Amino acid sequence: MLRDAVRSLAEAKIAPYAAAVDEEARFPREALEALVANDLHAVHVPEEYGGSGADALATVIVIEEVARVCASSSLIPAVNKLGSLPVILSGSEELKKKYMAPLAKGDGMFSYCLSEPDAGSDAAGMKTKAVRDGDFYVLNGVKRWITNAGESEYYTVMAVTDPEKRSKGISAFVVEKSDEGVSFGAPEKKLGIKGSPTREVYLDNVRIPADRMIGEEGTGFATAMKTLDHTRITIAAQALGIAQGALDYAKGYVKERKQFGKPIADFQGIQFMLADMAMKISAARALTYQAAAASQRGDADLTYQGAAAKCFASDVAMEVTTDAVQLLGGYGYTRDYPVERMMRDAKITQIYEGTNQVQRIVMARNLP
Repeated sequence: MLRDAVRSLAEAKIAPYAAAVDEEARFPREALEALVANDLHAVHVPEEYGGSGADALATVIVIEEVARVCASSSLIPAVNKLGSLPVILSGSEELKKKYMAPLAKGDGMFSYCLSEPDAGSDAAGMKTKAVRDGDFYVLNGVKRWITNAGESEYYTVMAVTDPEKRSKGISAFVVEKSDEGVSFGAPEKKLGIKGSPTREVYLDNVRIPADRMIGEEGTGFATAMKTLDHTRITIAAQALGIAQGALDYAKGYVKERKQFGKPIADFQGIQFMLADMAMKISAARALTYQAAAASQRGDADLTYQGAAAKCFASDVAMEVTTDAVQLLGGYGYTRDYPVERMMRDAKITQIYEGTNQVQRIVMARNLP
């Protein structure tokens, strides 16, 4: 029922704008309004804070179905979870009440600020600092590759509170867009997900109350990594949706396109491509849903499961979308058809929330 409801909404209210959102590189306002109106923008927020209380699998299905028509729009529910999960996992009760309620209502989105110009895969090498000053912390630094920056009201920011301790000297904070000293760089000009702004976040003597720290001082990096164990599965879901959208479109196309007097779907070479695409998507879906179940239960092997799902599903998305472009031939290479957009969008799923090379390191260190 959930899948049917989200698919109907996505096809009616999000799909019609997907090409324009990509072409104009503009935030998918229509998608945000449709998702908020149907309580699908942040389904993971627990019921006690006014949210839907959706489990990890339900959240995956929402993201998957939105990504099937528009990858940029699927980053609304995905990044709302990424940005707010540190608060849910480690924040005080006061912090949860303060920030989860407006998120659940749709009054403000949440972004996640971990990466920096010189700290990508080596996130522990960050330079953003938070210095205690009485009942406040003063933050200075630059965060890079921040999804939905400028659109989100709230930001989970990782900053160094004790430079001597490397990862154990990093703390997490909630920063608000309206805080004095917060500003944003120009949107990055990207290959794909053009409807989701990616910008730098500048923190220039941003003074915030000490009670906006998430968890204890020095626990921020551990919270950041714990968060990614859960949210890498949402990237797997996004990749899965993109791949499914490409397969669905290609399936319809090959039945219509005629060459040598018959639909190209009748040729075995084409059938084998479609069979491989469908098989890989089925395997990615099984791995992603298995990881979602592990996330919900808090299984001991979640770190491995999340990395495996994200890595495999994103590799599948890249393969399937590339094959979809091939199946459409010259038409697949034009912007008149959606598969080239899907192929461009798929690429980022192999890179963000940890490159697939990093996922393989994570898996190797956490073999079940």
